[in-house]
Amino acid sequence: MRNSSLGAMLRSPLVIVVSVVLVWFIATFLLFPNINLLVSTFFPGGEFSARAVEKLVSSERAMKSLWHSFLLAITLSVTVNVVGIFIVLVTKYFQIRGARVLWLGYATTLIYGGIVLAAGYNFIYGRYGFITNAVRNVWPEVDPNWFSGFFAVVLVMTFATTTNHMLFLSSSLAKIDYQTIEAARNMGASTWRILWKIVLPALRPMIFAVTVLTFLTGLGALTAPIVLGGPDFQTIAPMIVTFSKSTSSRDLAALLAIILGVATIILLAVMNRVEKSGVYFSVAKVATPLQKQRIPNRAANVIVHIVAYILFVIYAAPVLLIVLFSFVDSTAVLTGSITLSSFTLDNYATVFGTPAVLRPFVVSVVYSALAAFIVVGGLLFVSRVIQKYRNPVTSTLEYLLHIPWILPTILIALALVMTFDRPNPLIGGQVLTGTAVLLLVAYIIVKIPFTLRLLKAAFASIPDSLEDAARILGAKSLFTFRKVLFPLVIPTAAAITALNFNSLLDDYDAAVFLYHPLYEPLGIAIKASTEGENNLDSMSITFVYTVLLMIIMGLTMYLVYGRSAGSKKRRTRFSVIGGPAAAGPAAPGTDAAGTDAVATAGANPRT
Repeated sequence: MRNSSLGAMLRSPLVIVVSVVLVWFIATFLLFPNINLLVSTFFPGGEFSARAVEKLVSSERAMKSLWHSFLLAITLSVTVNVVGIFIVLVTKYFQIRGARVLWLGYATTLIYGGIVLAAGYNFIYGRYGFITNAVRNVWPEVDPNWFSGFFAVVLVMTFATTTNHMLFLSSSLAKIDYQTIEAARNMGASTWRILWKIVLPALRPMIFAVTVLTFLTGLGALTAPIVLGGPDFQTIAPMIVTFSKSTSSRDLAALLAIILGVATIILLAVMNRVEKSGVYFSVAKVATPLQKQRIPNRAANVIVHIVAYILFVIYAAPVLLIVLFSFVDSTAVLTGSITLSSFTLDNYATVFGTPAVLRPFVVSVVYSALAAFIVVGGLLFVSRVIQKYRNPVTSTLEYLLHIPWILPTILIALALVMTFDRPNPLIGGQVLTGTAVLLLVAYIIVKIPFTLRLLKAAFASIPDSLEDAARILGAKSLFTFRKVLFPLVIPTAAAITALNFNSLLDDYDAAVFLYHPLYEPLGIAIKASTEGENNLDSMSITFVYTVLLMIIMGLTMYLVYGRSAGSKKRRTRFSVIGGPAAAGPAAPGTDAAGTDAVATAGANPRT
């Protein structure tokens, strides 16, 4: 770090403009709304008041929701790890027949989640679901509400949040040095002892990390509890949505959101402290690639195969049934009886032929595309400034830009609603609450930390000599950025844009607070279709929505994963025979700072 870097910043007009806009954005949309939320909760009349705390303690519903949230988070920390570690081992560590097929089934959570996943399970196993009605046709005494409450929420979220294991834990497993396993086997260690004493301890850093992520996901879960929890199991997030709808209980909603935010900050602080201690997190260079291990015990091998394929059915069944039901008349789904005459293309004709039905899908696509392009386009300049000029000012700005990573989305949304419901001088005296703009602002905010981290890494991978050469040739800073730097980070920027677009398509957490009634996004439309028997006519339309979303998300994952994986293999093969890849570093914008990292970091479960 150079002491003169601050002075160098002030000599660049482009940097000055970027810094001014950045400071305004941080003050207006990151700091002021959250501070205003705290003030309105604890200082409603200009003086400190504990009224919100008293209301929380005296509210049985609110206290029960707190207990349910922590119970769900603790339970998922166990169940998700059990299932997640198992599916990683059977697809990446043990020799299991059909492992590639199993991986495809387990990876279905990559292409659907959030409100789409919760609604899918509800339409299959819920009160009016196909499986429930089919079973009740044979055994009428079966409770139609069997798939609801704590059991249903835990089951759905357990299989929805193993995405982190599929991505992160699989990557860590591949880095284990196979020579250590061979050495242990030569010393007489059994397969299970090697797994328990060598493999799992080596995975401990990532297991700890995904456990924290799982706990946070369970603590702030909204869509699964609100769709499947029923009246007896509601968590903090659904209660915040309920209380925020009334001005008399909005302070209670704010306090619950603050509690959720504090819990998130504490857990992330603990995670960072453990990481800095060096006890769990380490990086080792792999000398020998890991080879899959055979299960020597025949009985154990059979049991592992059976459990693996049972899980495959649980993972793949919702996706296959949703695709099937999108071509079936809704009456057949509701009665639990499907015949050849039940199949039709009317559902797709209705969606694509009726503007009012297609409108939520188009609205979500527009919102997601605008947010994805704006956040990447804006942060291209910001990340470059932060990466190039290291001083207390840029460090402070970088920390502030990570605020959306430590606060739950519902807290950010509620703060925006409560702040911009009156004229605000920071935005020229405008009122944003109730407009179509505020949801776009929220989408941009929640994607800032992820986008910033990876764009900064992409710029860091570019050699300084390229910019120095351009400067020596007389190129201005803006010209250098446009002609030299920008083309090198395009692959990473494109991948980030695709993943941001992907993750916002079916958003519900922010939309439920901020959407405009005339521009209803897809998440709200899908949630409405799960509410009671009166909305069952929209079930088939929701199936079509879900299929379209899975196609888009699957295509995005292919563009980010498949193409980058293929290019990586080609580079590896070329380097083996002595090509350029063996002679120098990987191209900027790939590998550690490129699409592989983007794809891994961008796959957060949405439940």
